[in-house]
Amino acid sequence: MSIPSFIPIYFFYGLAFFSMGLLVMLEGGRSSDVRLRRALRPLAAFGLIHAANEWLEMFQSVAQYGGHFLPDWLIALRLGMLAFSFVSLAAFGSYLMVISRKAWRLILLVPLGLESFWVFGLILLKGYYSTPVLWDIADNWTRYSLAIPAAILAAIGLVVQQRVFRRAGLISFGRDALWAAVAFGWYGLVGQLFVTSSALPPSNLINQELFNHLFGFPVQAFRALMAGVAAFFVIRFLRAFQVETDRQINSLQEGRLRESEQRETLKSELYKRIVSAQESERQRIARELHDETGQALTAIGMGLRGLEGGLQTSEQAGSIKNLRELESLTAHSLDELQRLIADLRPSHLDDLGLSSALRWYAGSVQERTKLEVQVETRGNEPGLPSLVKTALFRIIQEALTNVIKHARATRVRILLTYSPQKIHARVIDDGQGFNPVTVESAGRISWGLKGMEERASLLGGKLKVSSKPGEGTTVEVSIPYVQEETSENPAVIG
Repeated sequence: MSIPSFIPIYFFYGLAFFSMGLLVMLEGGRSSDVRLRRALRPLAAFGLIHAANEWLEMFQSVAQYGGHFLPDWLIALRLGMLAFSFVSLAAFGSYLMVISRKAWRLILLVPLGLESFWVFGLILLKGYYSTPVLWDIADNWTRYSLAIPAAILAAIGLVVQQRVFRRAGLISFGRDALWAAVAFGWYGLVGQLFVTSSALPPSNLINQELFNHLFGFPVQAFRALMAGVAAFFVIRFLRAFQVETDRQINSLQEGRLRESEQRETLKSELYKRIVSAQESERQRIARELHDETGQALTAIGMGLRGLEGGLQTSEQAGSIKNLRELESLTAHSLDELQRLIADLRPSHLDDLGLSSALRWYAGSVQERTKLEVQVETRGNEPGLPSLVKTALFRIIQEALTNVIKHARATRVRILLTYSPQKIHARVIDDGQGFNPVTVESAGRISWGLKGMEERASLLGGKLKVSSKPGEGTTVEVSIPYVQEETSENPAVIG
């Protein structure tokens, strides 16, 4: 094969390693694995420097073909670049084989030892051979002492990396590393064994002429092919860094999502405990008012009636009048106390159920206001959990309170619908209504509405408020439930 036909081989040979070195240099720092990140630095150096060596060798061959010879210093520079590139390749393979951080410094003895062996061999060879043939012998010695061991170390290191990829679940990238190991192995054992014919054994027998005779193409073409294959698969497994980065991003996002869910869970649990404590305190206050204050007022009323019966003379008519006023005031206070106790915790809710408690409450609202309240039920009321009963009662109670305060309504309709999976309640009034968009844009917060939404959402339910000016307001709430015997937490929540 003529020298001009060698030019594309040298060019693409160098281009393959140059592309690999450049991409490794740009992408190698993205790996979270410190061991791999350290190993890729000398691999980048190998790719860039070895590419420069091949292109310089191309110019040297072209110059020799034209009858010109490069100066000795330039040939020495090329030889030094060749040696340094293979030392870098040996460092790459050595770093990949090290799993423990303690062995990182010790593993540097491997490429340094190869370099020392190479220098010592050059000194010995210089004493045996003259200058005209020394450059070819030095080139062959560099490939024997550095290139072959470095390629073997790189192949072994890539096999180790393949196992690391497999353990991380990156199977396809492990295959890429394995193919790169095969390419480097052939590149070293075959491509660097067949060298220029010289007096240095075994190059006098195993050389480029023998390879060309056996296979019909130059060994440089084989080296270029193996270089292209190795560069291709090294570049392919660099994509693992992007996958790794995506995994880290997904992991961070999942971590933030879990933290957000935990915060919401803690917030929900805290709200439940606060409201449960509030309801328990209501029960305690209602019980104490009933047992102590209510009984005391009742006793006072009975005592006043007894005194009235003993004061029937005309002189005592004024005293009797005062006693009757006190008796009336006591009776009124007792009624107000009973209403307050019922508002704090209606006993009907625990004794008779949700529907009966709402009918009682609707009656008490009609007694103290001019509002007509109608309660309708559809379906049979199941044994609702205390959580669901109390939450629905408080939501409807708050809705009625809003109607009394703001709606200017004359009639309210409460519709309860029981289904096998959930309970649906609607509170419909004929009041003046409002524009929800205007209220939201004004930035005003309705704490009553917020509390209703919180109560519903804590039990997996939904609350919806529909209203238009002049057309009244409808409050709808749906809450899923289970039967009382399967309820895990019957604790009261308000």
